[in-house]
Amino acid sequence: MSFTLHGISVSSGIAIGHAHLVSHTSLEVAHYILPKHFVDEEMARFDAALEATRKEFSSLRSNRPAHAVAEFDAFLELHQMIMDDPLLSVAPRDMIAKEHCNAEWALKVQTETLVAQFNEFEDAYLRERQTDVKQVAERLLKRLAGHPGHQPSTARHDVETILVAHDLSPADLIQFKPQQYAAFITDVGGATSHTAIVARSLNTPCVVGLHHARELVREDDMLILDGEQGVLIVNPDKTILAEYKLRQSEWELERKKLKRLRTARANTLDGSLIELHANIEKPEDITEARENGATGIGLFRSEFLFLNRDTLPGEEEQFEAYRAAASGMDGQPVVIRTFDLGADKQIKGMERVANNPALGLRAIRYCLAEPQLFRAQLRALLRATHYGNIKILIPMLSSVSELNQTLQFVAATKQSLSSEGIPYNNEVKIGGMIEIPAAALAIEVFAKKLDFLSIGTNDLIQYTLAIDRTDEEVAHLYDPLHPAVLHLLSHVISISNKFDVPVSVCGEMAGELAYTRLLLGLGLRQFSMFSAQVPSIKQRVLTTSLPEIAALTQKILRADDPLKIRDLLGRLNA
Repeated sequence: MSFTLHGISVSSGIAIGHAHLVSHTSLEVAHYILPKHFVDEEMARFDAALEATRKEFSSLRSNRPAHAVAEFDAFLELHQMIMDDPLLSVAPRDMIAKEHCNAEWALKVQTETLVAQFNEFEDAYLRERQTDVKQVAERLLKRLAGHPGHQPSTARHDVETILVAHDLSPADLIQFKPQQYAAFITDVGGATSHTAIVARSLNTPCVVGLHHARELVREDDMLILDGEQGVLIVNPDKTILAEYKLRQSEWELERKKLKRLRTARANTLDGSLIELHANIEKPEDITEARENGATGIGLFRSEFLFLNRDTLPGEEEQFEAYRAAASGMDGQPVVIRTFDLGADKQIKGMERVANNPALGLRAIRYCLAEPQLFRAQLRALLRATHYGNIKILIPMLSSVSELNQTLQFVAATKQSLSSEGIPYNNEVKIGGMIEIPAAALAIEVFAKKLDFLSIGTNDLIQYTLAIDRTDEEVAHLYDPLHPAVLHLLSHVISISNKFDVPVSVCGEMAGELAYTRLLLGLGLRQFSMFSAQVPSIKQRVLTTSLPEIAALTQKILRADDPLKIRDLLGRLNA
C-alpha cells in the first residue's frame, strides 16, 4: 500500500531507496521488584552501563570523524553533561537501593523528572534540549539491555538505503554517515534540533518530525524522500517513482553544474558585482569556503574557540586561530565576530542562570561584563590583523553607549600593543551586527560610527515578532516576509547605502534562494552564508537583472497582505 507522510525538511535533496529501520529503545520499560540480595548486583549493572557509555563518548571524541560538523564536540559535551547530572547518574542508583527496583525503571523515572525540569524553561531552545536528555537515557537503556548504540554494520550496500528511526542523536548520525545512507528520517525533531544541524552539515537529505514513520514503514519498503518539501512517499506507484527518478537526476545534474561556478564572478545580468561570503566556526572551515567559491569570510563565530573545553583559550591560542584564518584567505576579507557567549553557549565553569537567556547577558553585553576575557580577545584579533584582511564585528549592539564602551576597549588595546612594540593594522575596520530592532531603527547613529554593518536576520526576526521559531507552538508565526521585518531590512540597507557604509546579511535569509532577489532588490550587495549554499545563491545572482526586479520589490514593500506578498515573491523568482 502506498501512502505519504509529511514532516519538517532540514536538509534538501531527493533520495530514493529501500527502508532500513533502526531499533528504538523506548522509555516504556518494565517495572519489577528485586529480591534484596540482588540489589547490589543491580546497582553494579547500572554503574557498568554508565561507565561504558562514558567510554563510548570519550572514544567518539578521540576519533572525531573528518566529516563531523564543527559543533559535534559541543553535542558530545552536552550529552556527557546530561549523563553526569545527578538525576541520571546518582538518583537512579539511590532509587534501586531504596525501592529494590530494576535499573531500567529507576532510569526511566529519573529521566522523566529531568525532562519535566527542561519543560519549565521559558527559553524555547533550552526546552528543546529535553530531546537530548531522552537520547542520553536511550543510550544508557541500550547498554543495560546489552545492545550498545545503533548497529550501522547492518546497512545494505547493494541498493540505496534510507535510514528510518524514531530519533537519532548527533553521535548516531555521525556514526551512520560512513555507511553511505541516501537519507535520514526520524519521527521526532525540529528544524533547529542538533540532529538537523548535523544532517545539514553532512549535506544529506533529511526530514524530521514525521511522528509515525518508524511504526508505519516496514523494513525494505521502497521510499522516496523529498527533502525540499519535507515529504516521504512509501511504496510509490510506477508513475510517481519514474517522476521522482527524473527529478533526482535533474537535482544531481544541477549540483554538478553549480560546482562549475566556483571560479565565476557573481555578477548580475546588468553587471553589478555581488559579494558572496561564507560563515565559519573554525579556521579549518576556510578550505570548504574556498572550494565553494566564497570570496571572503563574512562571519567567523569566534565563540566556538571557547566551547567544549575545561580551560579557556588564551591570547596566543586565539591569535594563532585568527592568523590562520586570515592567511588561509590570501588577502580576502575575514570578518571575525567577538565572542557571542551567553544564552545557550556557556563557558564551562562560568555558567549563568537567567529567566530568559536570549534577552540576558550575552554577546557584547557579556564581553563588557568580562573585561579580562574581552581584552585578551581584542589583543589576539588586533595582532592577527598584521597577517591578513581581518575585520572585527561586534554582536548584538542595542545602544550607542555599548558601542562607545567597545570602541574605548579597542582604542586602549591598540595603545597597549603600540607601547609593547607589537605590530597590528591601526586602520582595522570595526563593524556591528544589527539584530535588535532598536539598533535597526537607530541605524543612522551606528552607520556614522562604524566602518561596516552586518544584519543578523535570525535574531532580528525573532525579536521583532516576539516569536521563537524553535517553539513548535508558535513556529508557524515566524515569518521573514512579515511587513515589519521587510521594512526594517529595507531601512537598514537604504541608510547604510546612503552613508556609503558596506552592509551584509549573515543570517539564514542570506542562504535562502527564495529571498535572494528580494534582498538584491532592497539594495543588498553582500551576502554571507553556509559554504555549501554559495554555489546556488551565485547561480541565482547570475540570472538576475537588478533593473527588472526593482518594481516588484517595491510592490512587495508596499503590500500588507501575507498572501499577496508571497504571490509577488513567486513572480519575483519566476
